[in-house]
Order: sequence, then structure tokens, then C-alpha cells
Amino acid sequence: MGNEIMFRMATEEDLESIVSMLADDILGSKRERYQLPLPTSYLQAFEAIKSDPNNELVVACEGDKVIGVQQITFTPYLTHQGGWRATIEGVRTSTSVRGKGVGTLLIRWAIQRAKERGCHLVQLTTDKKREDALRFYERLGFEATHEGLKLKL
Repeated sequence: MGNEIMFRMATEEDLESIVSMLADDILGSKRERYQLPLPTSYLQAFEAIKSDPNNELVVACEGDKVIGVQQITFTPYLTHQGGWRATIEGVRTSTSVRGKGVGTLLIRWAIQRAKERGCHLVQLTTDKKREDALRFYERLGFEATHEGLKLKL
């Protein structure tokens, strides 16, 4: 990595790179459809995220190249005295930069953004099959304090 890493909100032009990163692992390859042109469902989801002030789709860029992505959702809760939480989802880095600190920069950026938005908590989930990801998040200070459950519809 020769250039400085910059962070910005994703644009529609970034979608191909984003979906490519989402599909570029064992789990993602089973649930994503990276084909050109991209399925319209990705554009529809992007438009919904973009229009929601409590959702941010953030890309990490090295020069003009998108090398990382994450979605941050800000949610108000009645618990914790009406506090806000930030949920980090869909964190991926390009194969070309894995293991070079881009993921760490993405998560630190998200934590700072959560502070700016007045959140009292940052949360995320990772698939139990992603043991390396779990260790990565723990190194960044996250703790597995709750048992998460999901129901596929």
C-alpha cells in the first residue's frame, strides 16, 4: 500500500467493487451474486441505504481504488436511557490488501463515527465460521458478551 487510505460515503459507481468484495470469500460466494450487470436488488438496497440518515455505507480507498467497505447503522433504543447504538455490518477488504491493516482502519473509523453520532455502544456480529474475524474483532477490543440469534426468512 503506497497511498494514504481515505474514507468516504459510497457512491453508485462503487457498487461493482463492493459486491465483488462481498462475494470474495467462502461464505459470501454462497449468498452474493457478483455478475455484470449487477442484479437490480443491489442498486435498490444502495438507494435505501443512501436515503436513510441512520445508515452509512463507507468505502476505504487507496487513490481511486475501493479497497474496503462497511455499513454502519445508527439505532435509537429505549434501553440505556434512550441511548443510540452503532451496528457495523458487511466489513470486507479487497484480497490485495488483506492482512495489511485496512480492516483495522475501517473499524477504528466506524468507532470514531459512532462517537461523533453520540452512540454509547458499537456492536457487530460475525459468523461463527469466521474464527479469524472473531479474533480480529477481539484484538480491537470487542467482547462476545451476548449470544446472538438469527432467523432466516
